[in-house]
Amino acid sequence: MSYTMFGERYFATRERLAGVMRGIVDLAADTGTDLGDKLPLAEIESGLGAPFLFVVCGEVNAGKSCLLNGLFGQDLCRVNVLPETDRVLWYKYGATARDAPATPLLEERFRPSDVLRDFHVIDTPGTNSAVEGHQQITARFLPSADLILFVFPVSNPWGAATWNFISELSAEDLERVVLIIQQADQRESVDLDVIRGHMTDLAMKRIGRTPPIFAVSAKNACEAKRATPFARAQFQKSGFPELENHISRKICESPARKSVLHSWRGQAASALHAVEDHIDNLSHSLKTQGRFLDTTEREIDDIRERFVVRLPTHLNGVAEVFETEAVWVSKVLHRRLAAAPSFVRLFIGDRTGQKMETLFIERLQTAVEAVAEKDGVEVVEFCHHHWQELGARVREAMGIDLRSSLPIDETLGTAKNRFILRLGRAARQGIGNLKVRNQLDKDIRRRNIALKSFTFMTLLLTTIGASCGALGLPWIPGILCTLAGLFLIGGVLTAWVTRKSITAEFQQRLLDTCGGFASTLRSDYEEALRIVFQDYASSLTAVHTHLAREKLTIEPKLKRWQELFLTLKAIEQEL
Repeated sequence: MSYTMFGERYFATRERLAGVMRGIVDLAADTGTDLGDKLPLAEIESGLGAPFLFVVCGEVNAGKSCLLNGLFGQDLCRVNVLPETDRVLWYKYGATARDAPATPLLEERFRPSDVLRDFHVIDTPGTNSAVEGHQQITARFLPSADLILFVFPVSNPWGAATWNFISELSAEDLERVVLIIQQADQRESVDLDVIRGHMTDLAMKRIGRTPPIFAVSAKNACEAKRATPFARAQFQKSGFPELENHISRKICESPARKSVLHSWRGQAASALHAVEDHIDNLSHSLKTQGRFLDTTEREIDDIRERFVVRLPTHLNGVAEVFETEAVWVSKVLHRRLAAAPSFVRLFIGDRTGQKMETLFIERLQTAVEAVAEKDGVEVVEFCHHHWQELGARVREAMGIDLRSSLPIDETLGTAKNRFILRLGRAARQGIGNLKVRNQLDKDIRRRNIALKSFTFMTLLLTTIGASCGALGLPWIPGILCTLAGLFLIGGVLTAWVTRKSITAEFQQRLLDTCGGFASTLRSDYEEALRIVFQDYASSLTAVHTHLAREKLTIEPKLKRWQELFLTLKAIEQEL
């Protein structure tokens, strides 16, 4: 059986309180809370961990050392028939066993026994010792003793020396006195009842009160605790259960010890409140930073909207470019539809519609990208200026240096290139969707059919005329050649007339689609701008990461605070 049966509830509470205070100190360090002198660890260890002091008094060979061995379940003190203790012995914990005389009459004995971490024991030579000074040394320990055990041998429970010593104690010391009748196994229970009665009467006469009286057999208790398995029946018979329960109650109910626990619990509560305030400040700061970040992102959205509002003006510029390129490509078509090239393409294939569309798309794409380049540079410059101004605000509000954490020039440069490429692709796709080539292909096919007819008739009549001339037929070759010339002139006139009409219609169709093209490009322009500012806003990733990391960090700290708070409340209820 372990000594921990003494005051288990007290030691459990003390250990929990010590654990809470260590937890508060650790949490304060993790949260950066300055506790000042609220929870000094050195004082905590010396205050909470101060061992209980038991002073054992009695006549020589009353069984004091045996009693201590029985209480703590180990051979703490040497036991002999002859007087073993010739000086006051102070048992303390030590990593190695050693004896250190403090004075000629006081010796400190250090033993590697866990029991001595929580209990210090003063073993006295005897109240009837012949050596002078023993009682004076013992008396110096009494005011600080948690329990004063006076041991009487069952053969002489009214020893004058011991009772005289008891009679000299103060009222405060008497509150902590316990009378113990040792070697109770040498008497019958009836005799023990008689002895208790005599001791009760004697106590009332000598000190005016009756301290708790226990009749025990330390010999039986030692044997029971050393037995394997534990001899419970013998231990019950030894009378030690009642004594140990009394000691446990005295430990748990000690006003001085409770006062220490209350004091440190109050200190712990104050320190925990300081940590709570600091965590609340951190949480409030994070919320403020979160609102600041939301405001910044809304600010970026507002900047984007201001650029979108200017879109009609920019689209007017795109429309002008469209019209200019439409006129230019129409002139190219006009040159291409000249008579001679047109007749040549009748024999090699005509891909005029495809080439005009490709040329127009490439020209318009280049022109739109040039406009987008100008707009992109303007947007990037504005964002870069805004970033410089934003950096100062972020540094003030959140303590983050944006300039050292993010390559903003690279981010904005990439965003600008993506903006230009997107609008260029949108221009190409927009022209393709307008299908301006379809009608041109139809017109050129009809024109080519007509030109093929005139060409065929011209060639046919010329060939027949030449054949007739070769045969020597009069008049017929001239007539046929004249007709062939008329068909050739008709083809040239048709080419000239259709060239003008097709070019005019093509140009008009292009101009008519200008509004549709601008509308198509508007949505792409808005989306491209959105992506630019989305990339710009993504530069705040480091800020988001910092904020998210801080929130994740504070959550377990808050959970730890709650656990410490609940444990401290439970300790308060226990006290």
